[in-house]
Amino acid sequence: MKNIVKEITVESTTQIEFIDITSEVVTAIESSGIRDGSVLVYAPHTTMSISINHAESMLMQDFMRMLYRIVPVDDQYSHDLFELRRDHKSDGRSNGHSHCKALLLGTSETIPIVKGKMILTELQSIFAVDFDGARERNIFIQTTGK
Repeated sequence: MKNIVKEITVESTTQIEFIDITSEVVTAIESSGIRDGSVLVYAPHTTMSISINHAESMLMQDFMRMLYRIVPVDDQYSHDLFELRRDHKSDGRSNGHSHCKALLLGTSETIPIVKGKMILTELQSIFAVDFDGARERNIFIQTTGK
């Protein structure tokens, strides 16, 4: 049984951005040499998620509208009251909404690998979803199997 971890970097350019990282995951699987097992894609950030869905531009707009409707930017978030939080060093971002959005989608996805290929349909893509962009982020791809 092999376990290979690869770190990639993505850079968002807008506040909320769906970044298609499917090709980077495919490359990590191919370079691992693993034919049967699974791949874990993980974002070690509290304002970022990993999600699998269809990479269609109008659907991306629907996702954005839904996320803004469920967790509006202009709502009041206790996290954003930095002046009351003396126990925590702030980076100056009012990003309570970003943490809440990330909670909805989660930080990782695990996909089975059979005969060297992920079990994804032609309509499925893997996205790193940044809710607190624009910034550079790291993503871990862990391929496990034989």
